[in-house]
Amino acid sequence: MVERVARSVPLLIDCDTGIDDALALLYACASPEAEIVAVSCVAGNVELPDVVRNTLAVLELGGRGDLEVAAGRDAPIARPLRIADDTHGPTGLGYAELPAPEHVPGPRDAAELIVAEARARPGELTLVTLGPLSNVAVALEREPELPRLLARLVMMVGAYRAPGNTAPTMEWNAGVDPEALAATIAGWRGAGAARPIAFGLDVTERAKMTPDHLERLALAAGDRDDPIVRFLGDALRFYFEFHSRYDGFYGAFIHDPLVVAAALDPALARTEALAVEVELDGRWTTGETVTDWRRQWGRGPDLDIAVEADSGAFFERFIDRVGRLAQERR
Repeated sequence: MVERVARSVPLLIDCDTGIDDALALLYACASPEAEIVAVSCVAGNVELPDVVRNTLAVLELGGRGDLEVAAGRDAPIARPLRIADDTHGPTGLGYAELPAPEHVPGPRDAAELIVAEARARPGELTLVTLGPLSNVAVALEREPELPRLLARLVMMVGAYRAPGNTAPTMEWNAGVDPEALAATIAGWRGAGAARPIAFGLDVTERAKMTPDHLERLALAAGDRDDPIVRFLGDALRFYFEFHSRYDGFYGAFIHDPLVVAAALDPALARTEALAVEVELDGRWTTGETVTDWRRQWGRGPDLDIAVEADSGAFFERFIDRVGRLAQERR
């Protein structure tokens, strides 16, 4: 497949590195148009020390150990942390084991990094969030002009028409720190900046990875014993087993790589501009992203919500790019 590569896209990536975050980082490392400026870490899938270690180790696996990695919030801004070790394994990478990273986190915390990089390159950077919005909420508190300093905010968060994956109406990232998500939406509202793009379960669950995709990736890499191929196989086997127990199929929804791919190429998704509020006090619905689909609130939109995504094109790119990265890293 011959793919036309778009212009360079400068990215800040904020993640809570579990299995699909790791795939997203590798996809970014493998994408020629991705200028990864830095990576920040937030507690979510696992506790912050595990997130930082996983992030450093995966970036080294992808050949980008040179990137600054910043540790951020170790808990949500207003409630205790809960983690998803049942989904991602006790350390966040399933059955995979990577060497201890050679690099260490940088001196700046996540919010400091986000604000400083946005100020240094106003209007240029796309901030992609793959975990709870805790770091973004802190960054907004420190710099209320952040929405105008960034080119765009692209988030993996919410369930807008789809059922939740953590509670009946709640998506994980929204539910871990709903106050941070609410603060983020409020911070962008009326700021005169481009609306955040939100990828919820409505579209990310269309990125359903199966053993067949892994087989194709191994063929693209040209070596089943390649370190990247082995890592993906061990990490995804845990993820596949989890989805087999809870979702009835042996495979996995790989939410985060799809979001990174669409941040690099917006043509992969179609969005609809809608008003959204985050439920903070519901007995059964805390963390729900309440969406005004019929425009009954009589106000302007808050988010550009992804309603369609080309998962077929995404998987073709993922297999091709990560396969090539594996070849280049040998």
